Amino acid sequence: MFVRPVKYFDRTLRTAPDKSITHRAVMFNAAAEGEAIVTNALLGGDCRSTIACMKKLGAEIDVDGSTVRVRGCAKFRDARLDAGNSGTTTRLLAGLLAGRGVTASIDGDDSLRSRPMKRVTDPLSLMGADITSTAGRAPLYIRPAKLHGITYAMPMASAQVKSAIILAALGADGVTRVTEPALSRNHTELMLRAMGADVASDGPTVTVVPGRLRAADVCVPGDMSAAAFLFGAAAAVPGGRVTVEDVGINPTRTGALEVLAEMGLKITTDNVRRGAEPLADVTAERTGALSPFTITAADVPSLIDEIPLLAAVAAFAEGDSVISGAAELRVKESDRIETTAAMIRAMGGEVETRADGMTIKGRGGLRGGTVDSFGDHRIAMSAAIAALGSERGCEIKGAESASISYPGFWEVVC
Repeated sequence: MFVRPVKYFDRTLRTAPDKSITHRAVMFNAAAEGEAIVTNALLGGDCRSTIACMKKLGAEIDVDGSTVRVRGCAKFRDARLDAGNSGTTTRLLAGLLAGRGVTASIDGDDSLRSRPMKRVTDPLSLMGADITSTAGRAPLYIRPAKLHGITYAMPMASAQVKSAIILAALGADGVTRVTEPALSRNHTELMLRAMGADVASDGPTVTVVPGRLRAADVCVPGDMSAAAFLFGAAAAVPGGRVTVEDVGINPTRTGALEVLAEMGLKITTDNVRRGAEPLADVTAERTGALSPFTITAADVPSLIDEIPLLAAVAAFAEGDSVISGAAELRVKESDRIETTAAMIRAMGGEVETRADGMTIKGRGGLRGGTVDSFGDHRIAMSAAIAALGSERGCEIKGAESASISYPGFWEVVC
């Protein structure tokens, strides 16, 4: 895929539906009593993996366009599950199945098999789960066990790990309390409350009382992580302006907007609608030169998926942007510290990497070139946004990976 540079980028768009919320809406309703309709669902590769897994466990799921009808099942079947490339599917399912009396395995592709799972299996084992990994990675093997509540301090902020513990806690004996070092995205807590669960939040601590779930309809908002790429286009192209309609503005997900504002973009929010998940129309506009930014460990939970994009945009700033506290990037779909740096260098930029981050030496732009996405959707999309503001454009290898999280992305940017 070759992406040509553009002289201006001024658009009003709708972004892909939220992947995190789609995963949860399908999975939680499949484990609930009753039937629910999920509208505006994201049906990229990862969420289709969740649908396939829940159907194999016994839930009835019908897909019609972007609408998914889910009828939960009282008892899951034993199953061998294929989560594909989806870490969310794998880790949340581990928690959901740990105390449900099933014998199951969860496996996936080579990329998924390279990602750490001990961070999930350890706390689940403390709850009494009979769960084993393969040298700390997938495949995971789950057998029937009786769970008990625990008090657990997480060593890192992770919505996936937190969610796995919360889901297991719903079927445990006794109350569970889990505390993060920093607040990660809270879609699980919000959705479970809407489904009747007794899940209370007090800062970084979540308290879960065991109980059953009632099916609940979900309308999925636009994905802020996907919208960030469109806002990135407004930053990379001088005078750029992008409005994204109906995008989720959950405050645990808006860290990228704060960084773009730090760079000098004008960010405005209109037509705010409140609900379990707030949404609005958000505009990002570049009115001058870009300033560098600093991202620290405290910032990472709210923008970790957007770091490759922000790093690419940093090359268009004047000065050095610094990212630290982001070692988690090394165990994503690719080693996103190294693959992000390789992307920027391939386009003529300069970047220095460290174990937990990088420094991007902004020189006001990028030349362009040929980028290998390494099969990572966020690297492919970040390279595309950088190409829009580059001198010569960019050839992107493995561009089809964008469909994992943003079907239709190429029609938007090309």
